[in-house]
Amino acid sequence: MNLAEQCATIDQLWASPFPDDHGRSAAGWGGPGYAVAELTRRHGPREEAEDRAEADRAALSALLTQGWGPPYRFSLWSVHTRALEQGAVVPEPWGWLSACAQELHSWCVGERWVALAVAHQGDDQPYQLLAVVTDVAPP
Repeated sequence: MNLAEQCATIDQLWASPFPDDHGRSAAGWGGPGYAVAELTRRHGPREEAEDRAEADRAALSALLTQGWGPPYRFSLWSVHTRALEQGAVVPEPWGWLSACAQELHSWCVGERWVALAVAHQGDDQPYQLLAVVTDVAPP
């Protein structure tokens, strides 16, 4: 997916109603209050794949910054730690996302949040650039 297609996907997520139930959708997956789409998937040696996914996010983030201003950068480490060590209840999509991504680039656009995350769900899994649109503010 090129940058124009990625922006169109984000626009579609932002403009569409959220799913009523958790699960897959035409754009990706989501649930009440959020929708997620995979924008890129990077395979290969770990560091190389991660670097390419981070570069994908940087390029898209730079483009979105032109329209929405600089992103709010948010570490998900503390969210994940609070959930694991303190049993804190973290609302979705932040709970799930904190388990597979370390940092967000996010913007508040109207009544919704738009976030970009580089996710990795295990050693044999690719690095993914995810777009998240939600009406739940980051914790």
